[in-house]
Amino acid sequence: MDTVELARYLIGKVLIHDVDSGRLSGRIVETEAYPVGDAAGHAFHGKTGRNRSLFLKRGHAYVYFTYGSSFLMNVTSEAPGVGGGVLLRAVEPLEGIELMAGSRGTTRLADLGRGPGRLTKALQIDLRQDGLDLCAAGPLWLAATAQRTGTIGKSVRIGITRDVDRLLRFYERGNAYVSGPKRLRQ
Repeated sequence: MDTVELARYLIGKVLIHDVDSGRLSGRIVETEAYPVGDAAGHAFHGKTGRNRSLFLKRGHAYVYFTYGSSFLMNVTSEAPGVGGGVLLRAVEPLEGIELMAGSRGTTRLADLGRGPGRLTKALQIDLRQDGLDLCAAGPLWLAATAQRTGTIGKSVRIGITRDVDRLLRFYERGNAYVSGPKRLRQ
């Protein structure tokens, strides 16, 4: 499975973070692929101290700080030493909704995990989770769900300036928790 396939595959999976105050979980409803050689990807210029976890084998968390205010999280998607990742853009809150609301400072359910910075804030993800294996036992992990995934749409990615025309954003059509402009959510 390559980066683009993983981005599509993750739609409908559940991201779970067990914290001291309880379990936080959300069903992934939107992702963006940043495959090998993608000029918009953090791996494009090679491995650095900041992005070193992006070069771990498939299934690890790559968490970074951006925009001077937000943490964002990718799932690594390639073989060890090869940089590629899938940005988690939005989740549909499932468990720990009160904790998420407290972290986000809002009780509006649709806004808790809509957008990559909101997602990490709601699920209390920061640099302490960078590099964690999401497929192994631990505080942050990915799970399957019995809930059926709706039709998956694809579009251009949001908020990038390079390789802007590539259709590498995947989302569950009609899901109220998907981020971005309305024309990119239908």
